[in-house]
Amino acid sequence: MAKQKSGKIINIGSMLSFQGGKFIPSYTASKHGVAGLTKSFASELGAYNIQVNAIAPGYIKTANTAPIRADKARNQEILDRIPAGHWAEPHELMGVAVFLASKASDYVSGHILAVDGGYLVR
Repeated sequence: MAKQKSGKIINIGSMLSFQGGKFIPSYTASKHGVAGLTKSFASELGAYNIQVNAIAPGYIKTANTAPIRADKARNQEILDRIPAGHWAEPHELMGVAVFLASKASDYVSGHILAVDGGYLVR
């Protein structure tokens, strides 16, 4: 990318890139690390016209989140905080990925973009 003087790097964070995690401190620390690396690399690689950003998905319906969704109390706690009122489907991340990979985001770098149905506003 540096040789061709352009590129896009898209990292994957999570809601825990922004806040503390309940019951999962090591995961939280790793996602804070993703946020920090995204910003550091954006600063370092900007001179090469390489944009570095991260997508921070909210609560997504996946096999990994099935146990949380199966826990009625925890599931409701999460849903109560999401203004959109539902867990996201994986395809709901596609538009953000396309945007960050496209020329439309050429002046966006060092950003962690939450795709969370409004979770962080509460």
